[in-house]
Amino acid sequence: MEDVKLQLDEKGHGHFYISDEEEQVAEMVVSISNGLLTVYHTEVLPKAEGKGLAKQLLTAMVDHARKNGLKVIPLCPYVHAQFRRRPADYADVWNGSDQ
Repeated sequence: MEDVKLQLDEKGHGHFYISDEEEQVAEMVVSISNGLLTVYHTEVLPKAEGKGLAKQLLTAMVDHARKNGLKVIPLCPYVHAQFRRRPADYADVWNGSDQ
């Protein structure tokens, strides 16, 4: 498995992703605009489930938000659930409008 990578287009749309030797096995679809990082969807291929890849994507996304002074809008059910489960861990990046 590779490390988490971020790919964005010129409009700030893209994804955090993890690949194995053959293909992309996990991704978190995001967009970044006006100081906000919106997370839309997180998906791990069935063959890669149970390896903590979604958590790796979450950690990379939160680290990126912190390093770049972004607030996160967690529209993705997985990310929203993690933020609600541990609000103190994400209070600095969680956009206050949906807490």
